[in-house]
Amino acid sequence: MKAAWFGKFGPANEVLEVSEMPDPVPAAGEVLVRLHTSGINPSDVKKRAGAFPNLLEGGPVVPNSDGAGVIVAVGNGVEGSRVGERVWVYQAQYGRRLGTAAGLLALDARRAVPLPIEAGFEVGACLGIPVMTAHRCVFADGPVDGQTLLVTGGAGRVGHYAIQWASQSGARVIATASKPHDVELCLASGASAVVNHREPGWGKDVLKANDGVPVDRVIEVEFGANLGEVLDCIRTGGVIATYSSTQVREPSLPFLRMMFMDLTIRMVIVYAMPEVAKTQAVEDINRWLREGRLTHRIAHVLPLDRIAEGNQLIERGGFGGCVVLSIDS
Repeated sequence: MKAAWFGKFGPANEVLEVSEMPDPVPAAGEVLVRLHTSGINPSDVKKRAGAFPNLLEGGPVVPNSDGAGVIVAVGNGVEGSRVGERVWVYQAQYGRRLGTAAGLLALDARRAVPLPIEAGFEVGACLGIPVMTAHRCVFADGPVDGQTLLVTGGAGRVGHYAIQWASQSGARVIATASKPHDVELCLASGASAVVNHREPGWGKDVLKANDGVPVDRVIEVEFGANLGEVLDCIRTGGVIATYSSTQVREPSLPFLRMMFMDLTIRMVIVYAMPEVAKTQAVEDINRWLREGRLTHRIAHVLPLDRIAEGNQLIERGGFGGCVVLSIDS
């Protein structure tokens, strides 16, 4: 099979290779998926850059955790009727070296989820990390019906889906965005109001947008950088669900202020979600796909040979939506 891989850490255009590799064979409990697409996420880019120094101990890594394709074989213990099934896969390159940037993938059968006919393979490559992360952030602390949620970075990959999960589940959503186009995207996704997170004191702007009432929960993309503003607009007893803190990697907390607000801080990473949360997310994703309730933003589709360019796009940022590799297997 054709696959992308890296055998050392470094810049994408220096370490990523594309070549032929042996076809994998499904072990007991696994399925073999012929992949049509592979999604590139920030976590995949960080791994390639060296965020996990022990990653290469077992040999070269085929990157990317998300993707979509068709099951072509099954291992012992998996029903043969699954052969021919369209699937989206998640968590492919977690705790193992071989991910979705390849023509074939053998992985745990429960990580290969039936892909509703209403969704194409490009959409299937966007579901794992962004949509499941957004689902966890929105629903981990109970129903949101009747609550007000703030989604920072609402035009980003996770924010786009968080707005949809929350607004269609009965919540009022206030989002942050700084560009006019991104503001329109947030409103189209279901936000009731959008404030500019580039403006000093934007936390007070959130209060104004909510008639002076603090928000119940915050879905936070830059925890360390935004914490001060968030504390100006969240209610006592509120919840901050955060999935990233890139700008301030080791945040300092105003402990007494947060303690006297009785705040809950939930840190979310899709890999460590409880299995029951993963199962619920998968069920809700597929139901909403069948019902046409999720909109998707695919910013770039590139052939597998241009995986380095896809990594560079993620690193440069400046756009919302998913970066997808098309795999000619």
